[in-house]
Amino acid sequence: MLKWIIQIAFVLIGGTLGLLFLPHLYELFNLSNNPWIHNPYVSVLVGAILLYVAALFMTDYLINFIKWMEERLLKAPIGDLLFGTLGLVIGLIVAFFLGSALNNIAIPGIGSVVPVLLSIVLGYLGFQVGFKKRDELLQVFTPSKQSTSKKKTMDDDTQELSLGTYKLLDTSVIIDGRIADISVTGFIEGVLVVPQFVLTELQHIADSSDTLKRTRGRRGLDVLKKLQTERSSAVLIVEEDFEDIQEVDLKLVRLAKKMNGIVVTNDFNLNKVCDLHQVRVLNINDLANAVKPVVIPGEIMHVVVIKDGKEHNQGVAYLDDGTMIVVEGGKAYIGQAINVEVTSVLQTSAGRMIFAKPQDSK
Repeated sequence: MLKWIIQIAFVLIGGTLGLLFLPHLYELFNLSNNPWIHNPYVSVLVGAILLYVAALFMTDYLINFIKWMEERLLKAPIGDLLFGTLGLVIGLIVAFFLGSALNNIAIPGIGSVVPVLLSIVLGYLGFQVGFKKRDELLQVFTPSKQSTSKKKTMDDDTQELSLGTYKLLDTSVIIDGRIADISVTGFIEGVLVVPQFVLTELQHIADSSDTLKRTRGRRGLDVLKKLQTERSSAVLIVEEDFEDIQEVDLKLVRLAKKMNGIVVTNDFNLNKVCDLHQVRVLNINDLANAVKPVVIPGEIMHVVVIKDGKEHNQGVAYLDDGTMIVVEGGKAYIGQAINVEVTSVLQTSAGRMIFAKPQDSK
C-alpha cells in the first residue's frame, strides 16, 4: 500500500513539475515551434512519466527510510517530540516573517532563494533547540514556588533544595536491599530515581533461568515496591535512554550528568567510573563501613577461625556483620574459638578487612 502511495505521489509531483518547467526547457532546446509542445496536457504527461520511471528505482529506498524514521519517532519520548515540533513551528514562523521582509527589498534573486534557505535553517535550529532544551524550557514556563511565596525562611529553602536532589539507583544497590532500610530511617533525602534501563536489566535478571539470579532479581523488584510504598518522598522512574551506549553503568553516569544527580551504588568499579567522570556518588558500602564499630590495632577480639586463608599458615574468621578477619598463623586453630590481637585494619569502598594474630603467639 505504501509503495503505491509513493508512486502516485511521484506521478502527481511529476505532472506538476512538467506543467511548470517543461515549457521553459522546450524554449531552451528550440523545440517551441512544434504545435504539440504548447499543449499543457503533453507537459503534464511527460513530467508524470519521467517521475514515475524515477519512482521505480527510488520507491524501495524511500520505504526503508520511512520505516527507519517511524521506528526512531516511536522510540523517542513524547515530550521530546512535542517540544521539538513546537521549536520547528516557531522557527518556520520566524523564517516566514524574515522572508516577507526580504521580499520588499528589490535585490535580484533574494526574494526566491533566501526564504527557502531561511525556512530550512531556522526550522532545523528550532527543532533542535526544542528537542534538546526540553528540561530548561519546562523550568522557564513552570511557575517558581519562591515567586509565589517570598516569606519562606532559610530553613525552608534549604529543605526544598535538598528534597529536589536526584539520587539515581543502580542495579546492584537495588538487589542489595539495604537501600530500603536506609531510606526508611530518613538518612537519604531527595527523589530516588530508577532509570528504565536499570529496571529492564533488573527484569532480565528476575526472568533468568539461573535460580540464584532469578531470586536476586525478584528481591530487587520487591525492594523497589517497598521503596514506593514506605518512602515519604517520590520514587521516580525515568524513561530516558541513550541508544549510543550499551553499558548500563555508562548510561547511568550520563543520566546523572544530565540530571545533575547523585549515583547511589555499592559497586566498587562504578564508584571509580563516577569519580573519573566527576559525578557525585554515594556508596552504601562506605556508609556501612562508617557505622561499624571502630577497631584499633592492639585490641583483643574473640573469634572462631573457620577456614584457612590464601597465604601460608593463615586462618580466616568473621565478625557478626560479615567483616573478614585474617589471622596470621591461625591455620592451626581452624574450628576453634580463640582470642586474637588486631595488628592492622584495611578499609576501602569494597569493604573492611582486619588483620590479627593469636593472642598467645609470641
